Amino acid sequence: MPAMPPAVPTDGAPSAPDRMPPLAETGWSDAQRQAVQELCAGPRGGLRGPFVPLLRSPELLNRSQRLGEYLRYHAAVPERLREFAILIAARHWRQGYEWQVHVPFAIRAGLAPGLVAALGAGDALPGLADDESVIFGFCTELLRTQAVSDANYARALALLGEAGVVDLCAVLGYYALLAMVLNVARTPVPAGPQLPFAPAAGQ
Repeated sequence: MPAMPPAVPTDGAPSAPDRMPPLAETGWSDAQRQAVQELCAGPRGGLRGPFVPLLRSPELLNRSQRLGEYLRYHAAVPERLREFAILIAARHWRQGYEWQVHVPFAIRAGLAPGLVAALGAGDALPGLADDESVIFGFCTELLRTQAVSDANYARALALLGEAGVVDLCAVLGYYALLAMVLNVARTPVPAGPQLPFAPAAGQ
């Protein structure tokens, strides 16, 4: 099984300043206020992370967070495999916020800490379960080549069914959207363990 791309060494330089910090609530438009209310009423319970820059486009925030709620909490992919796919996407995009937030969720869902550490470092992944191997092969091939071979498709189809395969593609796409927004906005990474990879250039 191929490993993820090697980690890029960091030089310890401070991160670049946040381009889209939180907006003062006193300046919110009615559409922004409504979008935040709907976000906070859902399972996330607050305005944080990618939704801070997304608030600049409240209609996009509202529509994307509804999609994200389905994909994160209700998609036709088991939670452990869903979180694995999210970490694969975060590692691919070198997105520190997504990585830092989802590592604890992934471990609580049943991913082995050693597997998570190896993924972050870009090392060969130890002791993959059969279903994890299917997810890793499908996701990494799709992210790297923009397509999936018949062999990886057949394995994913046997594991997840057609609905699950479609939802898995959507999980990768949704977290790619958030990663691009976070990378462009330079949203600060939450406090926690040192990232096992360098953030995307310019972060």
